[in-house]
This record gives sequence, C-alpha cells and structure tokens, in this order.
Amino acid sequence: MGDRASAGSLAASDPAFSAATTPAGPRAVLGLHEAIAIIVGIVIGAGIFKAPALVAGMTGSAPWMFGAWLLGGLISLIGALCYAELATAYPHAGGDYHFLRRAFGRPLSLVFAWARFSVITTGSIALLGFVFGDYLASVLPLTALTPGWNSAVYAAAAVAVLTWANLRGIKTSSGAQVLLTAVEVGGLLLIVIAGLFLIGDGSLTPRAPEAASAGAPSLSGFGLAMVFVLLTYGGWNEAAYISAELRDQRRNMVRALVLSILIITLLYLLVAWAYWQGLGIAGMAASNAIAADLLTRAFGPAGGTVISILVAIAALTSMNATMIVGARTNYACGQDWPLLARLGEWDAERNTPAVALRVQGIAALLLIALGGFVGGGFRAMVEFTSPVFWLFFLLSGIALFVLRRREPHTPRPFSVPLYPLLPAIFCAVCAYMLWSSLSYVYSQSLGGLNAAWIGVAVLAIGALLVVFMRPPLPSAQPAASAQQS
Repeated sequence: MGDRASAGSLAASDPAFSAATTPAGPRAVLGLHEAIAIIVGIVIGAGIFKAPALVAGMTGSAPWMFGAWLLGGLISLIGALCYAELATAYPHAGGDYHFLRRAFGRPLSLVFAWARFSVITTGSIALLGFVFGDYLASVLPLTALTPGWNSAVYAAAAVAVLTWANLRGIKTSSGAQVLLTAVEVGGLLLIVIAGLFLIGDGSLTPRAPEAASAGAPSLSGFGLAMVFVLLTYGGWNEAAYISAELRDQRRNMVRALVLSILIITLLYLLVAWAYWQGLGIAGMAASNAIAADLLTRAFGPAGGTVISILVAIAALTSMNATMIVGARTNYACGQDWPLLARLGEWDAERNTPAVALRVQGIAALLLIALGGFVGGGFRAMVEFTSPVFWLFFLLSGIALFVLRRREPHTPRPFSVPLYPLLPAIFCAVCAYMLWSSLSYVYSQSLGGLNAAWIGVAVLAIGALLVVFMRPPLPSAQPAASAQQS
C-alpha cells in the first residue's frame, strides 16, 4: 500500500514518470519493425511520384541528379542521429514538444503545439486526404457528386476510418501501418520493375552517355533541387513521438531511425534510376506525371490506373502514420496545461491518447470541409506554412546543443558522433530550408495578401494562447523545475 502511494505521489509530481511507468500513460508495446513501418510510411508520400521530375530539370544530368538524392539521404541520416540522441536521452510521447519545452520553456513549446495542431499535423492529414481523394476519384468517381466534392468525400471517409482504427489501439493502428507500408514499398518496386522491363524488351539504351554530356547545374539550381529532395525525405523526425512506446527504445530508436533512412534512400535511388532509364533526363524534366508516364510506357494504358492507386495508397499510408504521431503532441500538451487537461487523458486499455485522437480527427474533418469550399486555396494555405515547420525543426536541432550544455549529467544512451560537427550541419541545413521556404512564400499571394502573413498569423495565435492560458497547476510546478534543471 505504501509503495503504491509513493508511486502515485511521484507520478503526480513528475509527468515524465507517469507517462513512462503508470497505466495512465504510454507503455512500451511497439517493436522495431512497427517503428520502421511508421517512419517509412510518413516519409514516403506522394512526393516521390512528382519531385524526381523537378529534381531532374534543376540538376540537368544523371550524376548530379543521383548525387542530390544521395545527399538528401546523408543529410537525413545526420538529422536522424541528432534525433536519436534526443529521443533516447528524453523518451517522451511529446517528441519535439518535449525537447523544446526542456530547452526553451513552456511558452515556446505551447506555440509549437498550436502550430503542429493547426497546420503541421492536422493540415497535413487533410492535405493527404485530398491527395488520396484526387487519385481514388480518378479511378472510382462518385457520379452523384460534383467533381470538386469527390476528393473531399473520399478524404473525409479516409480520416474517419483511420481515426477509428487508431482509437482501437496502437496495436491496431501500427498493424495497419505495417500492411500499408508493405503495399506502398511494393508499389515503388513496381516502378523499378517497369524500368527493368523497358530495358529487357530492348526498346531502351543506357542513359549514361546522355547524362555525361550535360554540364554541372548552377549553385542556385542545385540548391533548389535539394529543397524538393529534402521535402521528399521529410518526416523521419516523427519517430520521436513513439519513443515512449518503443520496446528497448534505447537501442531500437537508433536502429529504427538509421534503418528507415537507409531503406528510404535505397528506394528513392532505385525509383530515380527507373525514371531515368525509362524516360531519360530530358523526358523526366518535361513530364508532369512522371510515374504515370513511365508505367504507361512500360505496361500501356493500365499503367495510369495503377499509378493512381499507388499514389492513393501512399497518401493513405502517410495519413495513418501522421495520425499516430500527431495526437501524441496534443496529449503531452494536455498534461502541461490545465485548460487542455482532457487532451492529456490516456486510454490505458488500448494504449492510445483517445481524446487527442478524436479532437485531431474532428479538426481534420473541419479542414476538409473548408477545403471542399475553397478548393485549391486550402492546399496553398497549408503549403505556405512550411516556414513554420522549418523554424521549429531548426529549434529542435538547437535544443540538442542547449540540453548538452544545461544537462551534462543526463544519461545519453546514444550520443551523436563527431559532435558538434554533425548537429551543426543539421542546423545549417534547417536554416537554409527555412530561408528557402521564406523566399518562396514571400513571393506568393493568397486572396490578395502576401502568403508570408499566413505563417505569421499561425505563430501570433499561438502567442496569444500563451498569454491567455492559465499558469500550470500547482502539482505540476515540481515537474517544471525538474524538467528545466
């Protein structure tokens, strides 16, 4: 009885203890293969079916194109090593939210949580829903609806079904993720097979001479190509949100991140090779639907239908993985702020943040309804908030330096090799991506306003939340001191 009371007292004063060890918080139930499926599923979205055409046009030759994709994998690996240190030293369902809170305090972490809820995660779920709906509607149109609402209906159905699967528990949602990721990877391998098929039937010759004749791209051209490459690699950092639910997390977190990046890099290089063999650099650069063009050339008109199904599956895979990790930020935020306490409730039986998942699903459905009314403007609105994402990504990298200095005695089961060089490279890349995204957004407009104001508005609303949110409950004060010490 005394031990139970002591444990309850400690859990009440230390949310990290509660989240890791009591039935009311996350439990370590995920295996290595499930973690890899979540990471790979988040990263490999619809981008790999479009970005290679843009990268080919900006690099202009095969060596530079493959170099860009390889460099993207290397940069992602460096970032993954940084996150492996943070996630193993500070395992928590809040992921980046938790790192930012420890390094910079509650106000900044709340602004991040708001940005993640309003745009970064929920907006991404809605946007992926529309990608899923667009491609599925091209195969199975809903004739009773106007074309503009076909995508919205399919998107809403996908959000509803996947939210239901996540509410059934982490084992159900992670099991679905493993299956969806396997199908998605199979689809990418089909593209590789199409490239091999075109070589095998004798209709193609190797493209190396064509590539060798091209000169090096300009520095700005290669830099812009890297923007699209890194966007296609984006999402591996979400592994931090399952750190508290990963079995043997001190070893498996590093393995999951490294193996996932290696798998993704290999797949991207193989897919880029298939596009190159089937279409050549010039054909890739001129293509508006590069995967469809390759499969149609290899397998005839049926190839276009196949690629629509593959892109729909890729979007669905990323949606499910984003839902798994996205709700965990809201859960962590709910544990810190009294007005959001309901978000901090954990379904111990199913090992999932049930309330946070429901709120996330409802918000995504509302955004889909908004998107149905405003059309392409909604997609632009989400895309124009990319500087917000890169800002907080940069701050997470800086948090590694801050926490190393502030908490030198914290056990670090994994330390970034070549510190501080590799974390500095990662932060420099994030800063460059922030600058690039700001430059792009500043040149765009939406509804007659400069698009840069969209990101400013998101951050401003988050700042207002900090001002009007009540201070933490007294019972949380010791935890705050412990977290900041």
